[in-house]
Amino acid sequence: MSRPGRPKGEYRSAQHEGTPVSPPGRPKGECRSAQHEGTSLTPQTLDHAGIAARVPHSGSMCLLHSVRAWSATHVECSALSHRDPANPLRVQGVLMAASGIEYAAQAMALHGSFNAAPGSAPTPGFLASVRGVRLLVPRLDTLAGELLIQATKLAGDHQQALYAFTLHDERGTLLMDGRATVILNALP
Repeated sequence: MSRPGRPKGEYRSAQHEGTPVSPPGRPKGECRSAQHEGTSLTPQTLDHAGIAARVPHSGSMCLLHSVRAWSATHVECSALSHRDPANPLRVQGVLMAASGIEYAAQAMALHGSFNAAPGSAPTPGFLASVRGVRLLVPRLDTLAGELLIQATKLAGDHQQALYAFTLHDERGTLLMDGRATVILNALP
C-alpha cells in the first residue's frame, strides 16, 4: 500500500526504496499511476512496438526494448539495441557511454506518455539540460545482456519536468547516472 506522502499508485518497500514494486493483489511488476488505476494496462508486457507507439521516435531510433515497471513518478525499461551494429547512435562502429543519455531521454518520454490522455499522440519535447552526469564505463556496445534504464520524475508540470536517471547492466552494475530537465509541448 502507499505510504503517507506518496501518490496513490506508488508502491515501495523498505528493501526496494526508490524502486516501484507490485502492491498486494496485483501481478508481479504491475505498477500503475493513479490516473490509470483500474485500467487493464500492464506495462510489464509493453514491448518495443508498444513503446514505439507511445514515444516520438521510430524505426531503429526507438532504442528501448521493454517496460519492466512504472508508477506515477518512476519508469524502468530495458534495452538490447546497444549491441546492434546498426544502432544509429554508433560513431565509427562504437557506442560511447554518453549515448546512454538518449536511452534515458526515451524512458522519460515513455513515462510522460503513461500520464497522458489515453489514445493521445506522443508529445514532442526536448532535453533542455543534463546535469551531474557520471559516465562510469567508456562504451555501451561492449556490454553483454540488457541495459536497465530507470528515470524518476523529481518535479514538474505540463510544461517541464526534472528527472533523475540511471543506467545499469543486467547484473545491476551502475553504468551512468545524472539529472535531466525536459521541456514538454515544445513545438507549436
